Amino acid sequence: MNRFFNTAGPCNPERHYTLPAMARLPQVRRLIDQQLYFVLHAPRQTGKTTALLTLAQELTAAGTYTAVLVSMEVGAALRDDLGAAEDAILDAWLGKAEAQLPPALQPPPWPAAPMGRRIGAALKAWAMASPRPLVAFLDEIDALRDDALISVLRQLRDGYAGRPRAFPWSLALIGLRDVRDYKVASGGSDRLHTASPFNIKAESLTLRNFTAEEVTALYQQHTDETGQVFTPDATARAFHLTQGQPWLVNALARQLTEVLVPDPATPITPAHVDQAKELLIQRQDTHLDSLAERLREPRVRHVIAPLLAGEPPDAIPLDDIRFVQDLGLCRTDPQRGLVVANPVYQEVIPRVLAEPTLTYLPYLQPIWLTPDGKLDPAKLLEAFLAFWKQHGQPLLKSALYHEIAPQIVMMAFLHRVVNAGGTIERSYAVGTRSMDVCVRYQGVTLAIELKTWRDRDKKRDPLHEGLKQLDRYLAGLGLDTGWLVIFDQREGLPDIAERTTTEPATTPAGRGVVVVRA
Repeated sequence: MNRFFNTAGPCNPERHYTLPAMARLPQVRRLIDQQLYFVLHAPRQTGKTTALLTLAQELTAAGTYTAVLVSMEVGAALRDDLGAAEDAILDAWLGKAEAQLPPALQPPPWPAAPMGRRIGAALKAWAMASPRPLVAFLDEIDALRDDALISVLRQLRDGYAGRPRAFPWSLALIGLRDVRDYKVASGGSDRLHTASPFNIKAESLTLRNFTAEEVTALYQQHTDETGQVFTPDATARAFHLTQGQPWLVNALARQLTEVLVPDPATPITPAHVDQAKELLIQRQDTHLDSLAERLREPRVRHVIAPLLAGEPPDAIPLDDIRFVQDLGLCRTDPQRGLVVANPVYQEVIPRVLAEPTLTYLPYLQPIWLTPDGKLDPAKLLEAFLAFWKQHGQPLLKSALYHEIAPQIVMMAFLHRVVNAGGTIERSYAVGTRSMDVCVRYQGVTLAIELKTWRDRDKKRDPLHEGLKQLDRYLAGLGLDTGWLVIFDQREGLPDIAERTTTEPATTPAGRGVVVVRA
């Protein structure tokens, strides 16, 4: 059986297309050889477990260390009972050790120890019994919370001075977050805000995404085994859409090779990649679903809302920005500053935010379609105006992010429009004060520029700026016309039904467009 693209759990090179595990973590071996403790944090399904499981196997096979990857996750359900959590964790460790290590390197029976000391006692006993220096990778550490988490961290710090004879030679905490963001309930906070319970760490590392060359190499493995070709443009498109996020890279390829283009004789093209992207977003697989759930967290909302609106944010704590970066939701672009991590997430975020509003949306008669099923932009505008005047005011209250409620409601409307066979593409970034929206339906493309006019903008009408931005957007799409929608959110205005108007306008480059003031 041929190998395949894996999207669930650690990768096994015998069964899955896999890149060298440690190529993205070249500094880890140095830290281990220097007898250091460290933290590895990265978003879910970026390859943390695969990389360190592989490294543990290599270190053990080389005869240098007793190296093992064990998990803390089973203790999460027992966080209110510290003793039970410790017992569950240690029981799970025995199973992991048995699967990964030869009998001579497996741990001795765990010693009896009081509650709150059992993890440290077990590591001490294992280190003393092992004929080689013990290297322990503690996966899913931030699944623990509150007293269980603090207790484990303090036990590790307490045992640190006994290494290497009476405690692990080297040890890593592996999770989604750096130590300061571990979840606790203490002092009115839900985070540690400090590394002090684990101030023995030498470094905090993260795991970078795949490079364009690595994506090409991964996809080439499929070509080598099956003969199916990814055209260079298709591979480049996959990298652009994913920015090398490992789960997305694999998930796109899995959709392509097993669902959309299962015949190995058919080359995979950029159009296929775009179809696969749409399938992924519609499926809302676990990875994208868990990502979407993060959008409800206040710390995430503080960063994402101004991003979507394209507005300069109010003062946002640096920890919150670092948090969304650690989650993999955002990255820093050298030219544009803080942006959503990749085009797939850029599509997922507005769709997820629009979903609650979609549930309240009334049935919409598709008057925007021509008799042959194509999009009629003039009829679509007529439908939107009628919808906005009748339903806009109450639907604004249903939006998950009230700061960008008008944009969310419009997104919900447009999703209902394209549900039967179209797509929506969006572009947004801090400082642009706008969102670009491209609706594609049965060969017809409509470009829309969304702007917001708030009280803090004083008397500055965003019309002139919006027309220039729409001009650039239309030029990039090769279009001659589009919409500029200005959501007027200043205080003291008439009801939406009364203030919503349209007027023709001309962009600086002479394009005829429609301005909607809503």
